[in-house]
Amino acid sequence: MQTINDLLEIKKNDSPAEAVIKGRLKITKSDDDKRLAFGWASISVEEDGEQLVDLSGDMIDPEELEQAAYKYVRLYREGGEMHERGDVATLVESIVFTPDKKKALGIPDDALPTGWWIGFYVYDDEVWEKVKSGEYPMFSIEGKAVREEVE
Repeated sequence: MQTINDLLEIKKNDSPAEAVIKGRLKITKSDDDKRLAFGWASISVEEDGEQLVDLSGDMIDPEELEQAAYKYVRLYREGGEMHERGDVATLVESIVFTPDKKKALGIPDDALPTGWWIGFYVYDDEVWEKVKSGEYPMFSIEGKAVREEVE
C-alpha cells in the first residue's frame, strides 16, 4: 500500500516550506499574472490501483471523496490560508477523476489517479506571494469524517 509520504520527497533537514514536493501533488500555476493555482486536492486511488494512505493514516474511498467534493463546490468554494484564515481565494475549477469520468473523457484509467483536481483564483496578495515563492507548495483539504477501521 502506498502512503502519501511515499509521494513526498522531503529532505531530512528541510523545513516544510523548503520540502521538495513531487510534481503530482505540487501546486502548478498558470501565468503568475492570472493568480491561478491548480493541483490535486486529494488522491484516493493511485494509477496502479493502490488505495492511498494520507499523512494522518487515513484512506478516502473514491465515492466519499466525490460526494465531499460536490458538497464543497455547492456550499463553500472559498479557499483559506493554513486552516486558520478564510476568504483568500475562490474555487474556479473542480473535477473528481473517477474511472467512469476518465473513460468518458478518453483517458486511460492508469493515466491519472482517482482523485480531486482543483483550481483557485487567489486574490489575497500575501497568500499569492507565498504560493509564488513555494512557501505554500500544495493544497490541504479540511473536513470532518467518521473513522472506520479497515484491514
